[in-house]
Amino acid sequence: MTLGRAWARDWVGRSARVIAEQRTRLISLDREIGDGDHGENMERGFQAVVVKLADLDPDAAPAEVLKLVATTLISTVGGASGPLYGTAYLKASGAIAGLEELDGTALVALLGAARDGVVLRGKAEVGDKTMIDAWTPAVEAAGQAQAEGRSEAQILDAAAAAAESGSASTDPLVARKGRASYLGERAVGHRDPGSVSTALILRAAADAATGGT
Repeated sequence: MTLGRAWARDWVGRSARVIAEQRTRLISLDREIGDGDHGENMERGFQAVVVKLADLDPDAAPAEVLKLVATTLISTVGGASGPLYGTAYLKASGAIAGLEELDGTALVALLGAARDGVVLRGKAEVGDKTMIDAWTPAVEAAGQAQAEGRSEAQILDAAAAAAESGSASTDPLVARKGRASYLGERAVGHRDPGSVSTALILRAAADAATGGT
């Protein structure tokens, strides 16, 4: 079953809800190794997205939904998260431009483009203790699932599970990018908040594909 505009809108709505629910956790994580504003910034950004999405043409294609997310996050989210996530959604939108329905190949392209957008903007790689530690395994898992002939929902579930594992893998790392890099060894034992929000958003995408709660 391919995924279309209803899935894209549901993904956004679920992302906004889970970010709001996890706001305090994200703030706490960011206080340990950053500015402490990740949860607040992400919630503000996604709430703004929800408001704007309500005014978007109901027939808007998935790419248009993602482009709206991109431009809204860039304009409303402070710190590094706005440009990073904004670029991710913008590149993802470009990868599926013109498509009304997304099959497995399109989903892998979407995720890969989003990850590449984050790399382009943040210059990070796996092991730097950033959201890339969640994005890259997610992209790889999605590609593997697609190659195995898995369904669209299974591809997104594989991506989300890999992102969750990738986020957990940041705990023992020494940060090499961002404010956390100033802490050196003191960042060890703390999870990267951007990797956590990435895992939450990708799990929302998977849940939207199955209608799960």
